[in-house]
Amino acid sequence: MRLARLRYAAVAALVIATVVNAGGSAYAAAPSNDTYPGRVVIGALPYSATVDTTEATTDADDAELNANCGAPATDASVWYQLTATTDSGLVADMSTSSYPAGAIVATGAPGAWNVVACAPGAVGWSAIAGETYTILVFDDQSDGAGNGGTLNLTIDVAPPPPSIDVTVDPTARFTRTGSAIVTGTVTCDSTAVFAFLDTQLSQTVGRFVVRGFSTTDITCDGTTRPWSVEITADNGTFAGGKAASVTFAVACGTFECGVDFEERVVRLTGQKG
Repeated sequence: MRLARLRYAAVAALVIATVVNAGGSAYAAAPSNDTYPGRVVIGALPYSATVDTTEATTDADDAELNANCGAPATDASVWYQLTATTDSGLVADMSTSSYPAGAIVATGAPGAWNVVACAPGAVGWSAIAGETYTILVFDDQSDGAGNGGTLNLTIDVAPPPPSIDVTVDPTARFTRTGSAIVTGTVTCDSTAVFAFLDTQLSQTVGRFVVRGFSTTDITCDGTTRPWSVEITADNGTFAGGKAASVTFAVACGTFECGVDFEERVVRLTGQKG
């Protein structure tokens, strides 16, 4: 899946907002979960919430968490907490919010945080049954404007990894320059966020082994598509005859990656430039 903790690029910026009632004109109140003590405790998944965070603030608890993440800002932050009931991947998704929202997931409590994951848009992590996770959702100010807005948050079990299946054609070809062109087909479903294919090729010539590899992006839409890579050897040139190939295909979703591979002896033929 491969999903590792994504660190933001800059140091946290703290902005303190105050709710003011004066001259008979009332401003919108901060959300009830604006601070850690008011955090929303989530009882069951899936969970979803729509929250107006324009009057939400940031504080020292935010800054302490962000010290191990590095978001540009943790403005307009709100707090959530859940206890995992099973070992599973979980995803908090705030990508449809009206502002650039990010999230930090941690165990522990103020003064003793252990950051598990952080990312803009959506964050995934491997949850352990019985462990309690705190989720801080905030405006990371990557658009350089405003304080919060409409937060659209969903938290649910991560979807299964995308399916992927790869084949390698039995015949490949070598070119006049000594590279090899290997082809095949790949099928992967449309839940993939990104996908790629890597082919390694080795050919024994006497006591010498010529080796090379090549990588290409692939499209995942549920249909079977052809693929082709041109491999230039690291230590010589390919020629006519048998060669051993190993092809790995990877399709990654929001949390995990699906993988398939095929080992095949291919026959290099022809001399096409």
